[in-house]
Amino acid sequence: MPGVLEGVNRLTQLAGHNRLELLMFRLGDEQRYGINVFKVQEVIPCPKITPVPKSHEEICGIASIRGQTISVIDLAMAIGKEPLTRTEGNFVVVTEYNRSVQGFLVSGVDRIANMNWEDIKPPPEGMGPDCYLTAVTRFEDDFIEIIDVERVLANISNTYTDLPKNIIESISNMTTKDKFILVVDDSSVARTQIVRTLKQMGIEYMTATNGREAFMLLKQWAANEPQKIKQLLMVISDVEMPEMDGYTLTMEIRKDPQLKDLYVILHTSLSGVFNQAMVQKVGANHFIAKYNADMLSQFILDYVSSLEMSE
Repeated sequence: MPGVLEGVNRLTQLAGHNRLELLMFRLGDEQRYGINVFKVQEVIPCPKITPVPKSHEEICGIASIRGQTISVIDLAMAIGKEPLTRTEGNFVVVTEYNRSVQGFLVSGVDRIANMNWEDIKPPPEGMGPDCYLTAVTRFEDDFIEIIDVERVLANISNTYTDLPKNIIESISNMTTKDKFILVVDDSSVARTQIVRTLKQMGIEYMTATNGREAFMLLKQWAANEPQKIKQLLMVISDVEMPEMDGYTLTMEIRKDPQLKDLYVILHTSLSGVFNQAMVQKVGANHFIAKYNADMLSQFILDYVSSLEMSE
């Protein structure tokens, strides 16, 4: 779709201001869906797709795009809708998530909308654990469903892995008693991945589903349970979240006299190069790209080790 991604560079001006741009598309009916434009490399008319024997049923096949061979996923099928049975007239949204490039087959691409994260809300309660939405919003009187792409990819690739024994043994010899980590992520799959890693490491944790919830929790602890702030080892936060994104959460923490010294890791599937710059801009301590359990656990191990050496 020519011109649909014009102005993508404006995203660097939106980050840190609790704003985003949504690419809106359809999956065979009138319902409009959205994903963050920053994860989109390009949108193209559906190219020739070559089926791959024994691949996951939600993968249409592979396609060659600008010299790169990528998997193309039937996004409608992946979220439980009727598969898109044809490719002619459809589009492929080429995206980069969690350090991998893949395409999503969609039936139509609508437009890009500049949004405020405060207008992006969690999915309605009662949608159940199998819900493939990470958030919802309204635009031009339409109800927009924002897909939990990390859940889609996890279902296809099975990203759950056990940690190496050496990491588990190393952390067991360190002092993490009474310490805990606050995990902030709107994706249930992402939270599960991180929590699984922390459980294997024997580290206690608490979770929040967006930046606003996390900040209110931190403020509550600072006011009523200051000991919890002292016991908080670090905050591991996603960037893209309804109501308050991770960049804004980090800046709010740095502005608060009682919270400003907290160790904050931004843990996101967005572009690594971009996030390295944003880490400095918003005052985060570190950035880790999703999702690599070994990398995350090794960083936590190194951080705990550095704390023990400084005592």
